Amino acid sequence: MIEPNPKADLLRYLQEGRDALIWKLDGLSEYDIRRPLTPTGTNLLGLVKHVASVELGYFGDTFGRPFFGEKPPPWWYTEDPELNSDMWATADESREDIVGLYRRAWEHSDSTIATLALDAVGHVPWWPEERREVTLHHILVRVISDTQRHAGHADIVRELIDGAVGYSQDKDNMPPGDQAWWEDYRSRLERVAQDANG
Repeated sequence: MIEPNPKADLLRYLQEGRDALIWKLDGLSEYDIRRPLTPTGTNLLGLVKHVASVELGYFGDTFGRPFFGEKPPPWWYTEDPELNSDMWATADESREDIVGLYRRAWEHSDSTIATLALDAVGHVPWWPEERREVTLHHILVRVISDTQRHAGHADIVRELIDGAVGYSQDKDNMPPGDQAWWEDYRSRLERVAQDANG
């Protein structure tokens, strides 16, 4: 019989999403990790910056464990930032800066998760007063959902950049097939879409 460990289970799924996001940057130029590839500007490095800020806010400020001291960065929610400033990196913010921030956010978050019980109560400062009170369990589920959602965005953005696909570095979870097979598969789906459209 395996003893249940809900906190470890939740942390495992959070870490899988974290690792996937970082891996999607591997082997790409500075330009490619910053390129906006959707009409709303979605880009790989911006996704990493965003999820770092999500973790720092939810696992830091929410539980009275702020990451930033007296002087948070200008994109932080307490600084009246430019809209979407956490969704892209400036030319002065390097890949190493953003990835380093994200890894430090993991450490900070993991410390909060290890220290507090799942039913520990926190308060989300940027939510309406009547909904601010939350538990660590609630926040863990929320951040896992957000991280995995953005890892999915990163999957698509990376495929648009250079065709690279896969769930993780060690597990691509893709059916076998060479370039010709994938082109035939995509063409077949296009035909089905056109047929369904009449």
